[in-house]
Amino acid sequence: MLGFQLDIKKKYELWSLVGPEPVRFSLLEFENLISLNCEYIEDLERPHCVISKELTSFWEMLGVHVEAGPSTQEIITAFERCEGWSRDDRKRLAYLAIFTGYIEERKYSTPTRVSQARLVMELERLENYPWGRVAFKVLMDSVKGIYISGCYTINGLVQALQVWVYTALPELGANYGNPLSNNPSPPILAYKGRKGRRQFKEAILSQVFTAIWTTSQKIYN
Repeated sequence: MLGFQLDIKKKYELWSLVGPEPVRFSLLEFENLISLNCEYIEDLERPHCVISKELTSFWEMLGVHVEAGPSTQEIITAFERCEGWSRDDRKRLAYLAIFTGYIEERKYSTPTRVSQARLVMELERLENYPWGRVAFKVLMDSVKGIYISGCYTINGLVQALQVWVYTALPELGANYGNPLSNNPSPPILAYKGRKGRRQFKEAILSQVFTAIWTTSQKIYN
């Protein structure tokens, strides 16, 4: 789908030409797919957090410099020695794992953004933060910044992009997405995946050409 992108001016919208009509991926579609909080707030990427003694102590327990965000690798290491931690500290560690592994989803050794990672010290604020909007921005900044040629890496909640493809190309979703029979909501929970990459490109092209052919027949017949 990224190979079918249209050149548009809006930074946080992605349009792909699938058959005769383009399909859009924007914050609206993203929110519908994942059902996370996507509300607007100021200073989304740089929330103010006080560097308290409690924060400094927790970062020391993580084995991370207080001015840096933990990497996925450091989070995994912390899980191996967190048994004696307090309930709140273990909860903070779990939230950091979600943040590093799904919201940002960068390379294992790449630090996360410290300003957002520090929110784990304010659990109520953390739990009400618009993480859906954060995840969308991380994903779109990554998608818009890549050159579609050969192998490439996308940061962020790429599963949302994958499910968007499945919903835009229903035949592809049925054959490759391994949809669940009970059709759970939100849509990101409705597919198991698993069928791999074999002939995936050919399947996309096949449905695109089928859509074009079907539409042309309706127009000219």
